[in-house]
Amino acid sequence: MNMPKPSSSSSSGTSTASSDTAGAPVRLSWAGLKRSTVFYPLVGLLMVCIVMVFASNSFLSAANIENVLRQVSINAIIAVGMTCVILTGGIDLSVGSVMALSGTLAAGLMVAGMNAVAALVVGIAIGLGFGAAKGFFVAYAGMPPIIVTLATMGIARGLALIYTGGYPIDGLPEWIGFFGSGKVLGIQAPVLIMLVIYAIAWVLLERMPFGRYVYAIGGNEQATRLSGVRVARVKLIVYLLAGLTSAFASIVLTARLMSGQPNAGVGFELDAIAAVVMGGTSISGGRGSIIGTLIGALLLGVLNNGLNMVGVNPYVQNVIKGGIILLAIYISRDRRK
Repeated sequence: MNMPKPSSSSSSGTSTASSDTAGAPVRLSWAGLKRSTVFYPLVGLLMVCIVMVFASNSFLSAANIENVLRQVSINAIIAVGMTCVILTGGIDLSVGSVMALSGTLAAGLMVAGMNAVAALVVGIAIGLGFGAAKGFFVAYAGMPPIIVTLATMGIARGLALIYTGGYPIDGLPEWIGFFGSGKVLGIQAPVLIMLVIYAIAWVLLERMPFGRYVYAIGGNEQATRLSGVRVARVKLIVYLLAGLTSAFASIVLTARLMSGQPNAGVGFELDAIAAVVMGGTSISGGRGSIIGTLIGALLLGVLNNGLNMVGVNPYVQNVIKGGIILLAIYISRDRRK
């Protein structure tokens, strides 16, 4: 990507927004740690884990930890793309629907006789295609992200239901199940896929110019544009990444269920947004970190698992999670002020 680096005028306009990001120099002091975007999410994760240890004797069992990580993996993968979008000040409400369409189409092609690898590639291409469409309408047509992604959410879900007739697609090749329940050197395949994606995202956001542009756009889009950065191109790539991570998540979910589910991913966009916000990323953009998102996804997963283990009513769980999300947004807003 041959985009110019932001000039000094851009730096001055965005220094407040980006000074607390994970890419900033880490100060080995208590005050420096508290200023980090991952401090409060990490404290929250530790507190929830401590409470759950006392609430349930089986919380720390190997089987339960594996179960939590496997459940977290899908939401965490989707949240990678969502982090990039939110860092630019945008939002994506269609990730769950795009995931359903990618998964059902790939499953349908496999059952129809297409080579399984080729079918997975087509599923990934669907994710990228929707990402490109969203990016075009947001970045080049100047439409509000919430409207664009709300529309594509309906389109993708509708196409998935039309393609399947509303029924699951079964009969996938047995080896596909490896992506949902297999292991590599004792590590679950979904967890390994999640870690690889996070490692790539960390390099992209924290060690490459593209990451600086993403933070700068969220901090001060106009100053970033005036500094010579191709803002529209960066936004397009961000939505492409959101589509790509949705497609990868669809592979994991389809492999776990061994079927293509047209109703899969309902509400996943809200869980992804929750993971990003609970991980310390500002909902208005310009501040946050990919490591914080991983911590936020783990926090949400541990919370879901713990509440289920102690027998909390699912309706009450929604109230608790909603309250925690509001608290996370309040903390993020207060620290930004």
